[in-house]
Amino acid sequence: MRIATGIAARQCVLAGSCNRATLRWARQASSAAGSVPSNDDPDAAAAAKAVSRAGKRRHLVFNNRTGPSLHHFLAQPLGKSAAGASAATPEEIPYMQVTDWGQGRKYYIEVYGCQMNVNDTEILMAVLNKAGYRRTMALEDADVVFLMTCAIREKAEDRIWSRLAFLKSLKTKADRAPMVGVLGCMAERLKEKLLDSDKLVDVVCGPDAYRSLPRLLSLRSTSADGVANVMLSADETYADITPVRLDANKISVHLSIMRGCNNMCSFCIVPFTRGTERSRDIDSIVSEVRGLSQQGIREVTLLGQNVNSYRDTSQSRAYGTQGYGADLSRGFSTIYRRKEGGRRFAELLQRVAQVDPEMRVRFTSPHPKDFPDELLHVIRDNPNVCRNIHLPLQSGSTSCLERMRRGYSREAFLGLVRHIRRIIPDVTFSTDVIAGFCGETEAEHQDTVSVMRAVGFDMAFMFAYSMRERTHAHRKFQDDVPPEVKARRLQEIIEAFHSTARERNQRFVGTQGLVLYEGLTRRHARPFGSDDYGHKVFLDSPGVAGLRPGDYARVRIDSATSASLTASVLEKTTLSEFYSQFPQP
Repeated sequence: MRIATGIAARQCVLAGSCNRATLRWARQASSAAGSVPSNDDPDAAAAAKAVSRAGKRRHLVFNNRTGPSLHHFLAQPLGKSAAGASAATPEEIPYMQVTDWGQGRKYYIEVYGCQMNVNDTEILMAVLNKAGYRRTMALEDADVVFLMTCAIREKAEDRIWSRLAFLKSLKTKADRAPMVGVLGCMAERLKEKLLDSDKLVDVVCGPDAYRSLPRLLSLRSTSADGVANVMLSADETYADITPVRLDANKISVHLSIMRGCNNMCSFCIVPFTRGTERSRDIDSIVSEVRGLSQQGIREVTLLGQNVNSYRDTSQSRAYGTQGYGADLSRGFSTIYRRKEGGRRFAELLQRVAQVDPEMRVRFTSPHPKDFPDELLHVIRDNPNVCRNIHLPLQSGSTSCLERMRRGYSREAFLGLVRHIRRIIPDVTFSTDVIAGFCGETEAEHQDTVSVMRAVGFDMAFMFAYSMRERTHAHRKFQDDVPPEVKARRLQEIIEAFHSTARERNQRFVGTQGLVLYEGLTRRHARPFGSDDYGHKVFLDSPGVAGLRPGDYARVRIDSATSASLTASVLEKTTLSEFYSQFPQP
């Protein structure tokens, strides 16, 4: 079947479901294979145009903008997979034979960017493994090489382009050239550029299309020069797929509870690469946490682009809707209309914390607007919920925050910090800060520096602003702060952070704390772990010999820097025993 006439059929295959209207359209297109679509068949013409627009290279691209019109793809919602069914098993479609399924082929994968990309990779591996592919740790043995990409900053994308150039050199030298696939946020943002760039990429797959990847690989090997599926979904959460962990020996994991973002901050590309917010049902999340506990996992981090805006409207078999935790933080607002009802993040966090009192629970990345008192009380009242809160600042200037469309002022942010500390006195904060956003004045920059000093963050991720296409800032503002000014302002923010963090960390010296032992550092083989407050804690060798990764240790903090603590191990303990002896304030 030719590409131009098979696009609807292949869309069915990628989605895993076809309705009669789509099948009829596909068969009509198939019967006219090789002919030029007439003017009275605009959908077929659009499909043919979409395929041929790449010029010499023909690409098959599925996205939310081109291809057959919406009414051709209306179908009943996909139900949950039956128990034990493989979500990656190819359907038997008579006119779309899948002739190149995994059959033991090996894939090699490199992960760039955030923890969501790590979680996506683990979902992707489950899909590929069920489809007959096998992971290899050696690049030279791979039949397919995947890059899981990030599009948050230009520097992250530059790394991918350099890596792709290297992989192309392998294609020219190797007897058996590997297929190359680009996945994740950069895939959605630059799909056609990736396919057109001197045959660097064979397959492009966006964050909501990982179920279709085996079929994309099959299509690429049989019928097209370049294949992409970057369709954004309103309901895909991968809740029915059990991730295959990248490192089976780790004692901490990240668990995705929601995807997408509705905030539309003017600097951020995430809503355009990952779509709108949708949340997993509470049953699947609690069940996965229970399974992780049974496997010996000692720490789980609940993950989402706006994790504390979680909202589950499913009909739970086990959990009713308590109806609390839906309010915004005081003085905060949104640019979108919030939906009512459903289980909120405070309810979910409470349920997850109750699964295993010996399993620590964290969450990232939240938005400051979604910290109602009910959520703060859950953190305070459950010893296994870590007392480190990520509170992205971005800017300390009210006028700059308005341009960023953050929904709060400098005063509201500082008020939230004070309010959280009243409820959770020993809380620590981490943050994100952008230097040199569009139009930032020297006074606005100094406002940011002063907030850094006033709050005293314990950890910070600080970056110079990088303009992203398609964002509100790209459409409305100019990236007018010179690079050298951005660099200088970023350095001043970094210095402000380190000076206050070093001072604040001294308060731990001489105290006793609880550390989850994680093993040895890669570079220097030094014993280390983490405390409840988000610090990396290096452990002196005496006393470590009896610990295994996943054990809790009571320690005495001996010294501190702005980035870490050093401690002596006093004894092996449990989370419950420690906090019964040293109650939290």
